[in-house]
Amino acid sequence: MTAEAREAGPRTDPAADGERPLNIALLTYKGNPFCGGQGVYVRHLSRELARLGHRVEVIGAQPYPVLDEGYDGLSLTELPSLDLYRQPDPFRTPAREEYRDWIDVLEVATMWTGGFPEPLTFSLRARRHLRARRGEFDVVHDNQTLGYGLLGDLGAPLVTTIHHPITVDRQLELDAAETWQRRLSVRRWYGFTRMQRRVARRLPSVLTVSGTSRQEIVDHLGVRPERVHVVHIGADTDLFAPDPSVPRVPGRIVTTSSADVPLKGLVFLVEALAKLRTEQPGAHLVVVGKRPTEGPVAQAIERYGLAHAVEFVKGVSDAELVDLVRSAEVACVPSLYEGFSLPAAEAMATGTPLVATTGGAIPEVAGPDGETCLAVPPGDAGALAAALARLLGDPELRARLGRAGRERVLRRFTWARAAQGTVEHYREALARAARPAPGRAPGRRTAPAAAPGAATAGAAVPEAAVPETAVPEAAVPEAAVPEAAVPEAAVPEAVTPQAAAASETVYSESRATC
Repeated sequence: MTAEAREAGPRTDPAADGERPLNIALLTYKGNPFCGGQGVYVRHLSRELARLGHRVEVIGAQPYPVLDEGYDGLSLTELPSLDLYRQPDPFRTPAREEYRDWIDVLEVATMWTGGFPEPLTFSLRARRHLRARRGEFDVVHDNQTLGYGLLGDLGAPLVTTIHHPITVDRQLELDAAETWQRRLSVRRWYGFTRMQRRVARRLPSVLTVSGTSRQEIVDHLGVRPERVHVVHIGADTDLFAPDPSVPRVPGRIVTTSSADVPLKGLVFLVEALAKLRTEQPGAHLVVVGKRPTEGPVAQAIERYGLAHAVEFVKGVSDAELVDLVRSAEVACVPSLYEGFSLPAAEAMATGTPLVATTGGAIPEVAGPDGETCLAVPPGDAGALAAALARLLGDPELRARLGRAGRERVLRRFTWARAAQGTVEHYREALARAARPAPGRAPGRRTAPAAAPGAATAGAAVPEAAVPETAVPEAAVPEAAVPEAAVPEAAVPEAVTPQAAAASETVYSESRATC
């Protein structure tokens, strides 16, 4: 929070819903707005919450979120990690002077042994930060960190968004793994999902972005159904809007693929393009994402001789991205699974006709086949090719689906609606926190009984890396998190585990890095 915001004190004007404006801490362990959906979610939700009259402080780690400027009460607080996966030196060895405390040692040790530490280590840093600022926030909103540090008393009620269970990504990666070494690396990298499952079951309020994700959170994570609430997200319909002045490029298909992973289904779209070009040689694909240098997609492009027909673009501005989508005759979402699919909503918002699979929650966004999109089964290159050929060859169908898609997004999927729905759950969380627990006298607080195997309050957490099996299911007691820095002797001299090298491939292909 900026000094100016703190000095201004709490807002006195009512919020858009006529009630007291809220001070919101919005947490995100990764905020990259150009890779994956978490940064996009934080950027647009924080803006719309500020528009509703609330004060929003985004607290995030590298890559830091990008927030929209010019909104009173919207600010960013940087809570730095060691940034171990930054480009161009992922899996780097930090210098001795970079270590600040035992959390840094835990972060490095987990990375060196092939795991992904950021959800856990960010949660521990966030816990410490929030407890030091007790009383400043009305509600804490966690964006899918699901780390042990966020259990227990944070000084304000906790609301958590789970876009979809990362266990789905894990299973798809395991299904695609061809060797036992690869499967071992995948299992180790996604080891944090065990923590996320344990934390999710203890949360009082979970928001998610679709009905499909809600059911999977119940099934995969074991969260009670009554605790999971759907708040649809959506497109920035002011930015993603039709513009007749942008010419359509004949044969252009556009898709978004933030990472070369099986989940995104890009390899099936490349295969579909090869089939399509036998009948429509002018068809070509523009992928918003990084060009892979190896793996299934790169191999498919080479195998079918499509290097000249598949273009990858990255680092484009919002305006450039919108114009790129507008210029396409067809947008495509070939994913095997999506918890929501922002690219589908954004393409539809521009009036660009959509071909999409029926994987995960995509039908919930894209709508009925033949009415607002053309729908195909996931993983079916032949069906993709047929749908793309049908749309490219029928201008009237493209125009009809484009209009209907835009109307569907305006009715159902906007960030303004998402912010309003989210605030309703903030206020429910505040009301729930104000009610005394059954059988307890108002105003009296009783410490919960320790779960079997839980750490004892006051016990010291060792300053070495904590084995996965050593982390208890219960919340970490407040006294168990030491604040002191790690002694020099506890800082390893150099990286040695071979597991880190084995996991680098998983890292480079994983959505968890976005």
